[in-house]
Amino acid sequence: MIQVFGHLAPDTDATGSAIVWSWYLNEVKGTAAAPKLLGEPNTEANFVLSHWGFDKPEIITDVAPGDDVVIVDTNNPAELPPSINDANIMEIIDHHMLVGGIKTKSPIRITVRPVACTATIMADLMGEDLARAPRAVKGMMLSCIISDTLEFRSPTTTDADVARAKSLAADLGVNIAELAAEMFAAKSDVSAFSDAELLRMDSKKYEVAGTNFRISVLETTSPAIVLDRKDSLMETMKSVASEDAVDQVLLFVVDILNEESTMMIPNDLAKNVAEKSFGVAVSGDTVVLPGVVSRKKQIIPNLKL
Repeated sequence: MIQVFGHLAPDTDATGSAIVWSWYLNEVKGTAAAPKLLGEPNTEANFVLSHWGFDKPEIITDVAPGDDVVIVDTNNPAELPPSINDANIMEIIDHHMLVGGIKTKSPIRITVRPVACTATIMADLMGEDLARAPRAVKGMMLSCIISDTLEFRSPTTTDADVARAKSLAADLGVNIAELAAEMFAAKSDVSAFSDAELLRMDSKKYEVAGTNFRISVLETTSPAIVLDRKDSLMETMKSVASEDAVDQVLLFVVDILNEESTMMIPNDLAKNVAEKSFGVAVSGDTVVLPGVVSRKKQIIPNLKL
């Protein structure tokens, strides 16, 4: 049985792409496969699972030596099970920059393309076999693209993402704007999560000039709900940084509708990062970054100390 999974802190694309590719391996390639998760999916991913009628995949914490696996939506070993290099990695499908550090037992198929969403790549790889996919699988693919492109607002969006989303929506008879509104509303409902859970929910570790950061992004149509918790979130950053062995948590609250981010500034280190990375003058404990909505394309590549 091939285990198909994405990154830690699974979002809609990591969750959905694991399901989509497992269907393809099972039903088209005739190879037994099952989607897995490396943690609890976020609120949007949970909504999408329910909306398209999928059960939540099993959550795993590691893989055993020799396990057959396919990795989707990441190629970063820091976002994968601790024993990933002991597994039999069979394929990687991703749309992020190459990080390095993954080792395989033999040559494998690797597909990394500069698009906004892993599901866009998968649709191309399936070719004519995509027509065989059931409604729920196509719907999951559409949801993944909507999520990763922020309904085409993200600068990572390509013509390929837009074309594929519109084609899937037409096939399904789905209104993209209506589905996106439901998905983003689910993503914005963070009332049930603790501050620590919010800081880890959609986050990645990244090093800048020898300083280790956990870069947290919260995409929402209701930024005030998160910003109202500013004081407690900034206080919790200290314990999360200590527990996760990083020097600082950087939190960006992405306002999907206004296409801007608010970065929290709990101390001089965060202030220094904000001013050097984004060319802004920081005078308080938050700073607004107009047009900044993508961690992959606008936040991580610009980080400086």
